Amino acid sequence: QVQLVESGGGLVQPGGSLRLSCAASGNIFRIYGMGWYRQTPGKQRELVAQITSGGGTNYANSVKDRVTISRDNSKNTVHLQMNSLKPEDTAVYYCKMVVSMNYWGKGTLVTVSS
Repeated sequence: QVQLVESGGGLVQPGGSLRLSCAASGNIFRIYGMGWYRQTPGKQRELVAQITSGGGTNYANSVKDRVTISRDNSKNTVHLQMNSLKPEDTAVYYCKMVVSMNYWGKGTLVTVSS
């Protein structure tokens, strides 16, 4: 079993920044892809950013140029640096890691509001 724990969410004013982190623990041999997704009530979970084991990245158009995903393979962690946050970025953010299967964290709430 693999457990993922997200941290770093909270309340931030428009234009502000947050750094989300997700740490994996448990029976891990190798983590392939890592990613961040977000979800708001009544909507499907959507991709924010993902990073491959080789460091290749992919971003949603809505956050491109405002967020950066990074990973630390030695610590089994993935981070999401979010800048210039907008109210529409408000959501629960979920971490996903691909090990032998897909694993998800429980989510961390990001609220962008003045």
